[in-house]
Amino acid sequence: MLYWVVKAFLTPILRLFWRPWVEGLENIPERGPAILAGNHLSFSDHLFLPLVVPRRVTFLAKSDYFTGSGFKGWLKRLFFTSAGQLPIDRSGGAASDMALRSGVKVLQRGKLLGIYPEGTRSPDGRLYRGKIGVARMALESKVPVIPVAMIGTFEVQPQGKLLPRIRRVGIRIGRPLDFSRYEGMVDDRFVLRSMTDEIMYELMALSGQEYVDRYAQRVKSEIAATGEAASGADGSSDGDGEPGREGAGRTVERSSAKARTKPSAPRAPRTRRRGGHKAGRSGLGDQTDTRQAG
Repeated sequence: MLYWVVKAFLTPILRLFWRPWVEGLENIPERGPAILAGNHLSFSDHLFLPLVVPRRVTFLAKSDYFTGSGFKGWLKRLFFTSAGQLPIDRSGGAASDMALRSGVKVLQRGKLLGIYPEGTRSPDGRLYRGKIGVARMALESKVPVIPVAMIGTFEVQPQGKLLPRIRRVGIRIGRPLDFSRYEGMVDDRFVLRSMTDEIMYELMALSGQEYVDRYAQRVKSEIAATGEAASGADGSSDGDGEPGREGAGRTVERSSAKARTKPSAPRAPRTRRRGGHKAGRSGLGDQTDTRQAG
C-alpha cells in the first residue's frame, strides 16, 4: 500500500522537473514474474524506473540503506521500507545466499524484481562487470531477464551528491532475454558467467556506456585507497580528514586511468556440455575475478 502512496506523491514532482522519457515499455509484461536488470549510475535510479513501470517493482537494495543512523539514516530506512524494497547483504557466502532466496520468493509470487548486476553504483559513469547472482535467480525461477538502461542519471546525481541536478533523464527497456536453454545448469559457473555477460552486453548496447571488465566495488576500493595515500602525502584536506578538492580530483583521475581498459564488450555467450565448474557462491557478493571460471 505504501508503495503506491510514495509513487503517487513523487510522480508529479519527478515528471515536472526531470521529464523522464522511456523507450520499450511494451517489453514489460502486464502480468507474471520477470527480472529487471539495470545499470546502476545513481541513487535516483531507484526513483525513475518505478515511475515509468505501471506494475510494482521490488528492488534488492543494499542493507546499508536500512541500518544508517541519525536523521539521514532514518529517512533512507523509511523510504526503502515504505517502498517495499528488500535489504541484501553483499558480504558473500551465506548472507548472499539468503538475499538470493528472498529475490526468488518475490519471483515465485509472480512479481517484478529489480536488481543491479554491477552490485554497486558506477564510480565514473562507465558500465562494470556484472555479478552472477542475477543469472542464478533467473535459472532457479525460470523467468526472463529484461535489461533496463538508465540514461543521464549519473549526471543528475553522481555518487556523493546529496541534491540532484535538474536535467532530463531517460529509461531504455530492452527485449526479454530467454535463458531456458540453460535449464538445470544452475550450478555450472561457466553458464552463469555466460548469462551474466549476455545481460551486460545488452545493457552496454542500450545505454551506450563504455564497458570495463572489472568489478565496480574493486575499483571503488582502489580509488579510496589512492585518495587516502594522496591526502597523507600532500597534506591536502578540507578540514575533516577528507582530501581537498584539488587532491581529490587528482585521486579520481589517477584511479580512473588505472582502471580504464581498452573499450570492449562483455564476452559473447558460450555454451558447452553439462558439468564443469560449480558455482560455490550465490554471486551477489562474489568478488572473484578469474578468467577461466568467469
